Amino acid sequence: MLSGGFAARGRWFARGEVHLPLKFLAVPYGQVRLTTDGLDAPLILGPGDVAILNDRSWLRLDGGTGDEPPREVLPDEHFSFAVDRGRDDVVVGGRIDLTPAGRALLLNALPPVAHIGSSIPATSSLRACVHRIVDEMTGGRPGAAFAIRQHGQLLLLEVLRAFMSNSDLPPGWLAVLRDERLRPALDLMHDHPERAWGLQELAHAAAMSRTTFAVRFREVAGAPPLTYLTRWRMLLAQRALRDGDVRIASLAAELGYASEAAFSTAFKREVGEAPLRFKNRVAAAPRPRAAAGA
Repeated sequence: MLSGGFAARGRWFARGEVHLPLKFLAVPYGQVRLTTDGLDAPLILGPGDVAILNDRSWLRLDGGTGDEPPREVLPDEHFSFAVDRGRDDVVVGGRIDLTPAGRALLLNALPPVAHIGSSIPATSSLRACVHRIVDEMTGGRPGAAFAIRQHGQLLLLEVLRAFMSNSDLPPGWLAVLRDERLRPALDLMHDHPERAWGLQELAHAAAMSRTTFAVRFREVAGAPPLTYLTRWRMLLAQRALRDGDVRIASLAAELGYASEAAFSTAFKREVGEAPLRFKNRVAAAPRPRAAAGA
């Protein structure tokens, strides 16, 4: 979700704490120097570049050149600023709202700062999405707020696609999604988590021997196939328990467990608490509000 942006020229800086696990910054026009904890040197973001901050605590942005002292710029939550595309440095920022299941997947898959540069061939759609957001922010057309939200969701999708296409991904969720040979087996587990998949069936779907499949899957996914399946089931369970009034016995059956007790044991082993306790805890927790500022 987009949370703010600004346009600045001359020497300027913006800074702030980051209170979100995942935050993204897009630079439609101009050039920005990003500094945050975990970076040895400032990261240069050029026109069309995007950066995702993964569990960082603060950031600083600097732009412009010259001898005059830099002025501090504050983000505009309402996107009411004008843009001179030939002279301004433009920054759009936002938070990535995810369920605990989705957050766990992305936090483990992304580096501390994921940089998607505009020079990557796969980013043409990403750049177009960033520019459409700026057009909506500055066009004053009816329905702009709705369009900005929708383009913000598409922006995240395009960022992940570009990142997957051009990175040496560490073992994990994104890496295994990108592996064409493993994808048929992965699709079976994702589409039918309730099935009692065996290693031989999954290897057959991937057109590999059982041993080759098991070794390749562990190397790419960072876990054996059946361990991955259990984790996928538990991520689905967390989402269901968080988002709906689901009965635990029904959920256990939907995910392929012979009994509620077997499901509860697996859930507690993977998540660290029993399903009912998890459900009650997330139901009582306050919903996060939009974060203002940088």
